[in-house]
Amino acid sequence: MLHGAPYTITELAEAFEVTARTLRFYEDCGLLDPERRGRTRLYSERDRKRLRLALRGKRLGFSLEEIKEMLDLHHARPGQVTEPDALRARIEAHRARLTQYREDAEIALDWLDALEARLDRLVPGAARRAG
Repeated sequence: MLHGAPYTITELAEAFEVTARTLRFYEDCGLLDPERRGRTRLYSERDRKRLRLALRGKRLGFSLEEIKEMLDLHHARPGQVTEPDALRARIEAHRARLTQYREDAEIALDWLDALEARLDRLVPGAARRAG
């Protein structure tokens, strides 16, 4: 991927296979905070890491608001956290949801293994995909 900083909007968009519009939208949501040099946005290593985590969070079904809250907590300093009990409850809810996703994924993978084994029995010698 990318090494070093700063990154232009084009470089970051290409590296993460997103559009420049997505990056600008994430900036508007407070997920990214590029430096401005005139009209040029320059993204830092911190922005790159936040983008990677945001995209992973989106794949897992988190809203941008939830992702921002988690990223902000990750970078918080002592005294910056308000409503810690409510935040802890949301963390536990996220944990429970992800645990269920993991269990569901394990079941689905087992089912795919069984289907593949059945295919092998139904069509002996069938070519297997590399993977």
